[in-house]
Amino acid sequence: MASVIPHSVRPTVRRGGERGDLTFDVVYQTHAQTVARWAARLGGTGVDVEEITQEVFVVVNRRLAEFRHESQISTWLFGITAKIAANDRRRRKLRGWWLRLVPGIEDRVAARRDTPLEQLERRERRAQFYDALDALGERQRRALVLFELEDRSIAEIAELMGLREGNVRVLLHRARAAFLKKMTAGELRQALEGHASPSEREKRR
Repeated sequence: MASVIPHSVRPTVRRGGERGDLTFDVVYQTHAQTVARWAARLGGTGVDVEEITQEVFVVVNRRLAEFRHESQISTWLFGITAKIAANDRRRRKLRGWWLRLVPGIEDRVAARRDTPLEQLERRERRAQFYDALDALGERQRRALVLFELEDRSIAEIAELMGLREGNVRVLLHRARAAFLKKMTAGELRQALEGHASPSEREKRR
């Protein structure tokens, strides 16, 4: 498997020393293929295995000195991989909603060809999208819009919002989770209403 870790993130400790025999290079060479396999299976359709693997080993490089040998190194690596893969799935799902529901030129052209029912469904989905966005706190909303719509980097968002980059990452993580929870609840509600009889739907209103 080709290396997916930029040279700049490799640790300065190579052999023994402060980390004993468990150096970054040893961990990478021994476990990179396994981590990539986990990333593929945990990430699901559309996952960028190389990107997930790289993220995992960036974390490993930063936190290897904290590993206390209280568990197998593979257990520790799996935990990191599972968390990063889950975050990646949430990001891709969120990005899919943004691309589908935020109006663009292509959407306006396509909308002219939609049937009245399709236009109604499009408006309802968009209203649900903005309801979920409005339910966020103001700082969460700003960070999410800057990152997802404006395609700003973490560093740029930190500068614009007067925050540290670490705080922006936490803010985005919480904003995504809250947004996805709201959108998922709305989709479930719509699915249930779609299977209900007209009289049942009227009662819910």
